Parts: sequence; structure tokens; C-alpha cells
Amino acid sequence: MKHRFMVLDVFRGVFASLIFCFHLHFYAGPPILNNGFIANSDLFVDFFFVLSGFVISYNYQSISISRELFLFYKKRFSRLYPLHLLMLFVFAGIVLLKHLIAGHFPEKLPNDPNNNILTFISNLFLLNSVKMPYASNGATNPGWNQASWSISAEMIAYLLFGAIMLYITHRSLLKYRMWFYLVTAILALTILSYATGGFSMMYTYDYGFLRGISGFFIGAFCFTIFDHSYLYFLKIRPFFFTLAETVLILLMLWMVSLGGVLKRFGLAYEILFFLCIFIFSFEKGALSALLKKPLFLRRMGAYSYSIYMIHVPFITLFDILFMRLLKMPLPAYNYLFILEYFVIYIVSGFTYRYVEMKFYFKDRSSSGSRPKRLP
Repeated sequence: MKHRFMVLDVFRGVFASLIFCFHLHFYAGPPILNNGFIANSDLFVDFFFVLSGFVISYNYQSISISRELFLFYKKRFSRLYPLHLLMLFVFAGIVLLKHLIAGHFPEKLPNDPNNNILTFISNLFLLNSVKMPYASNGATNPGWNQASWSISAEMIAYLLFGAIMLYITHRSLLKYRMWFYLVTAILALTILSYATGGFSMMYTYDYGFLRGISGFFIGAFCFTIFDHSYLYFLKIRPFFFTLAETVLILLMLWMVSLGGVLKRFGLAYEILFFLCIFIFSFEKGALSALLKKPLFLRRMGAYSYSIYMIHVPFITLFDILFMRLLKMPLPAYNYLFILEYFVIYIVSGFTYRYVEMKFYFKDRSSSGSRPKRLP
């Protein structure tokens, strides 16, 4: 049975928007942005990894020959890279703009040493989730569009997933795929814990690829559970799904708000997102029915990748315009963040149609499905 997973798509849009608020809270003082929940909303990147593993393993349940593997990689690359590349050059333009207008400010505009030619190359080749010696050039991280570290981690997870699927399909081991997924996730978590000396997963430009791999394959494992139990859970009354959905939303709000304490146990959030994705994938509860109705939320879900990728450069531009040129006070963010999000949402609709969908490769003979364009 072909599924759309509309509610999970809505979550992707909502959480991408919350990550925009997370990056904005560093600039802002108002409680609407400066609170425990928003301050820890970067955790939703792990939701993206788990959801990606769930959806990709649903769409690609076997890869039997090298041509299928090549097409899988080509589709994944064409889905992510064009917008990443565009925003990398946009950010380079912003850095150039800051240098050009620096003389018009009484105070010196901050010059980020992380934005140099070495880190640009790292971003260009999607290596910005792997620990590299940036410090030799005065940098401490890959800089530029910092949200793109997760795209690097995602691509590395795709490379590993494709290779595993080709191997287990070729070896007639598909019935054991759930164990391959689980073991891969555990190995990534083990290596991350050994390399960092703890159980936190809040790593981005250094060990972010291990964070991405673990989340992705936990999501793939989640799909196999969904696949095996689908007919059983269909028999359960909607009331129980409504109850489970409500409990999970409340638990998510509580656990994310307590991120300052719980982030040291990163696996707890991957388990939480595993449960959320599993329950909401059935779309049988009242909350699921409610979330699927508004066109705005469905569009937000469709635009989620664009919202995620363009918001950091736009925040930088807004800071230059509102705070440095117009000299607006920090309390202005009580309402400015609404204007900023509106602009990002509108531009995301444009990049979704004319960048994401424009360059997305579609091979009719492959098993993957193209994202549906909303009106």
C-alpha cells in the first residue's frame, strides 16, 4: 500500500520553522523566542534524520544492481545539492557585501574567520559534518551556511544505506534488513560515544556524520517495525491513537524544554522521535486529522527543506538591515521575527518550485517517488 505520510511532512515543516526560531533566539531577548523550548529546538535536526531513514527505507526496499544504486545516489544528490550549492554562493555574496559596506558603520562588522577558502571547499564537497583541521587557517568550524552540516551528514547516510541495500539484496538477506539497520545505528552511536567520551549527540561540524547515520538507521529500523505491524495496528481504535499522539506531543514539549539537562543523553531523543514517527505514520488519531487539514501546514511541510536551508543567510541579512543599519533595539524582535519568517516562507515557496523541483531527477523506472508539488 502506498502511503503519503502527510502528518510527518507537516512535522518536518513545523520543526524546520522551530529551528529558524532557535537560530534567531541568539539575537533576541523577548521570552517568545528566549525560552527553554526554543533554546533547545536544534534537537529537531535529529527528527529529520530519523524521518529521512523512515521514508527512504520505505521508498527503497531493495537495490539489486549497480545501476539502481547509481540512480538512488543520483536522485538523492539532485534532491539536496542544488539548493545547498545555491545557498553556499548566496552566503559567499553576503560575506562579500559585509566587506563592501563595512566602512559605513561606526563599529566594525564582525569578520568570521570560519568563512575562508578551505571551509568553502569543505562545504562545496559536503564534508562539513566530518572533523577536519580547520584551525590551521584560523577557523574552528566549517562556517558559511551552518545549517548545511546536516545535509553533509544526510548524504553520508545515503551513501552507506545504498551500499548496505545493494549488499543485502545481492546476498538475499533482505529478510534480515531490520537487523542490519539496527546494528548500523548502534555502531554509529558506539563510535560517537568512544570518540567524544560521552553519550551526548549534539555534534555538528565534527562528528555530525555519526549523529546523522545513527538517526537515519534508527528511522530505517522504525520503518521495518511499521511494515511488519501495519495490519495489526490498523485494527486499533482511533481513540487509542489520539491518546498516544497527545501523550507523545506533551512528552516532546517537555523533553525538548529540558534539553539543557537531557541533551547529554542524546539517544533519548532518537527514541522519542522513533515513537512519534511510528505512531503518527498511521494518521489515525484526532491530532493527525487536525494537522492534515490546513493548506498552510501542508505547504510548510513541502517547503521544509527550503525553510531549513535559507533561514541562516536571511537571519544574517535581517541582522545587518534591522540591527546595524536601522539601529532597532532587541525588543523589536517581539514582532520582527514574524516578518522575517513570512519573508523566509515566501522565498522558500519560490526555491521549492524553481530550485528543488527544477533540478530533482526523476527516473520512471526506479522505485523512489517524487515529492508532490502543492498548489
